[in-house]
Parts: sequence; C-alpha cells; structure tokens
Amino acid sequence: MSVRIDRLVTSGTFSLDGGTWDVDNNVWIVGNDEECVVIDPAHDAKAVAAAVGGRKLKAILLTHGHDDHIRSVADFWDLVQAPIHLHQDDWMLWHSVYPDVEPDVAIKHGDVIEVAGASLTALHTPGHSPGSVSFHLADGPDGEGSLFSGDTLFQGGPGATGRSYSDFPTIIESIRTWLLPLPAETVVRTGHGDSTTIGAESPHLDEWIARGH
Repeated sequence: MSVRIDRLVTSGTFSLDGGTWDVDNNVWIVGNDEECVVIDPAHDAKAVAAAVGGRKLKAILLTHGHDDHIRSVADFWDLVQAPIHLHQDDWMLWHSVYPDVEPDVAIKHGDVIEVAGASLTALHTPGHSPGSVSFHLADGPDGEGSLFSGDTLFQGGPGATGRSYSDFPTIIESIRTWLLPLPAETVVRTGHGDSTTIGAESPHLDEWIARGH
C-alpha cells in the first residue's frame, strides 16, 4: 500500500515577544491505512487524533518549537501516546510551554523516519528558529517528492525572521544549502497557507535577499 499525504487545517493563536496573533496551521499526516506520522499537530488535538483514526502513529514530528506548533502536543500525546521529535536547539521554546517535560527524541540533521514503506529525512534548516527542521519525502504518492517545510519556506519566500531567536541570513543559508537543490518538482507543503514547489520558488532567492525578508 503506497504512502499518502493528508492535510488538516486547524485554527488558533501564536504568541511570542509579548504579542498574540490568530493563525491557521497546516497539519500533515503521512502514511497509509495502517500506520502514519503526524507533522505539527497544531491547535486541535481531538481533530488531529480523529484524522489519525485507528492507525498506528509512529511519531509526532515537530518542525520547530513555536507555541502554535507545540501547545496542543501534550493533549494530542494524551490521545495517541507516540514519541515526540524536536530538534534540541528549539528545546528552550518547548520549555517555555512545557517546563517540566522534554521531547522524547532530539532530531538531528540526516535522521530518517520510516513510515508506510517510505522514508522522511530530517534537514536542519535554522533561521525561523534555531532548531527548525524540514522533512523531505523523496517519493511521494504521485511519484514526486514532498518537503514539509514548517515555517522555513513558503509560497513567496522565507518564513518570518523578525522575532526572538530568528535570523534572516541564517534562514537564507538554510534554504540555499538544503532546500533549493532538491528537484524542481518537489512539492513544498508549508506550515501555513498554500503549497508551492521548489521550482516555483528557487528563481526568487536573490529577490528575497534584496528585500531582506
């Protein structure tokens, strides 16, 4: 049974540096009818658990530690009890929400997560946050690859770098080094908003650098 990708959009808030904003998040579920992983189970733990259904959940994969991506993880874990993966450079953000517990797995660049006969490779892509990670699925359901970019790369440019723990030159270097060399047809499945492709975004790198965001 081939791997498939399901998208669930959830709504809530994002808070950092004393501000709070309404936000819609993409929750990605990668697997088949028997097993799956969930990437960023944001805002609505019950809805995400319902989308998983009776499948074996192999891992909760977090692209980064901002509170819109992690605040519902504890409630989701209570429902599914799967290991939580987060790059250690973002554990300070995790501890601002969960001071007394730690994630189960510290993601490292190059880690491979196997699910439904497919492989997700973790790419450490700092800049939006120090521990931001993108997950690359080389062979997707239609034969093309997918990149689950979190808040590192969107349709139209890099993720925001104007708040604490973020850095624009760092996110540009991450995108240049690890994301733009992927095949042009790779579908970029973002943390918020519409998907895009590597081929659609790569010609605009110099424009992003010139505008500074």
